[in-house]
Amino acid sequence: MILESENIRRPEALEPLASPAVVKLDPPPSHILVKEVNWLGDVVMSLPALRAIRRAWPRAHLAVLIKKELASSFDGARWIDEVIPYSVGRGFSGFFDRRRIVGEIRSRRFDLGVLFPNSFESALWITMAGIRRRAGFVADARGSMLTLKAAPPEAVTGHQVNYWLAMVRATGVADGRADDFAIDVHEPHRARMREWTAANRNRPGRPIFAIAPAAAYGPAKEWPAESYGALIDLLARREDAEVVLVGAPSERAKCEEVAAASKAGAIIAAGHTNIGELIALLSLCDGFIGNDSGCMHIAGALGIPTVAIFGSTNPNRTGPMGPKTRVIYRKLECSPCLARTCRFGHYKCLTQIEPAELVDAIVAMRSPH
Repeated sequence: MILESENIRRPEALEPLASPAVVKLDPPPSHILVKEVNWLGDVVMSLPALRAIRRAWPRAHLAVLIKKELASSFDGARWIDEVIPYSVGRGFSGFFDRRRIVGEIRSRRFDLGVLFPNSFESALWITMAGIRRRAGFVADARGSMLTLKAAPPEAVTGHQVNYWLAMVRATGVADGRADDFAIDVHEPHRARMREWTAANRNRPGRPIFAIAPAAAYGPAKEWPAESYGALIDLLARREDAEVVLVGAPSERAKCEEVAAASKAGAIIAAGHTNIGELIALLSLCDGFIGNDSGCMHIAGALGIPTVAIFGSTNPNRTGPMGPKTRVIYRKLECSPCLARTCRFGHYKCLTQIEPAELVDAIVAMRSPH
C-alpha cells in the first residue's frame, strides 16, 4: 500500500488564542487537505500556518498529506483529523504510486487543498484529484492550477515561519501567529523512550543532553566530530552529564564517529527512533546542542534549553523557535554563504566555535536565575 490512512482520529480542539483572526471563505470548507513540506525542519516551521488553518475552521475535517518517513511527526497532534502518509518509488513504479495518491485524494472529496510546498507536482496532484479550491504560492509554473493564489515574497527576509503564514493569509485561508508552534508529544512514544533511555543510561539521575551532530544539507552545517567529542567530555566533567546522540538512521555512522571521539562515550539513538519517538525522546532531555537541523527545530519548539550551532546558514532565517534558545554563530565576511561545502576549504565559521562556549550557554539557560 503506497498511500495509507491509518491515522484517522477523533480530533481535539486547540486552545483559543487571545485574538482569533476572522477568516472568510464562501462557502466554508468542510474537508481540508494540507500538503505538508518535505523536510523535518520545515515541517516544524510550518506548524503555525497549519495550526492557523485548524483554528480558522474548527469544524472542518483537516487532513495532512505528508511523506511516510515524516508522518509520525503528527502522532501526538490530536487536533488533526487524519494523517495521510505517502511514498513514491523510483522509476516506472513511481508513475503508479502517483496515480494511487491522486486516486486516494479524490476518494476523500476534499473541497479545499492548501499547498505548503512550491512544487508543480503537488499542485498537479490536488488538481487531478478534483479539489475545486486550491491555495498556494504561484511558483514552479503552476499558477494556472491554483484558484487561491499568493505571490511569493520577492526578497527572502525574516524568519521562515512567516513564509507559510503569509501564504495562508494572502489566500484568505487562515491567519495566525508565528509563536503558535507547539509540538505535541505522543504519550505512548514518551513511555517507550523513557524505558529505552533508562535501559541504556550509565549515570541515571544525572542530567542528560541530546546532541545532533549531523545535518542533511552538508558539511558546511556540521560542527566537526572531534569538537563534538570534546563537548561530550566537557559536559561529563562540568555537569556530570550524559549525552544521547540523535538523528536519522542515515546519520548513525556520524553519531558513532562522534561517540568514538569522546572519552566519556554517549548513548546512540540515531536509527532507533522514528520522528514521533525522536520528539518524545527530546522532550525527556535536559537540553539540546546541535547543528541547524530538524532535530534542532524540534528541541526549540518543545521548549527545552536549545543551543544551535550555525555555519553556512542564516539564523535570522532558520534559527530555532522557542522560549529557551540560543544561537552560536560566527558571522564572517563570507557568512552566510548558504553553501553545502566551504568554497575556501577552511570552515572557520564552524571551527572557531569552542565547546566551552556551548556548555556555558546551555548551563546559563538551565539556571533558575
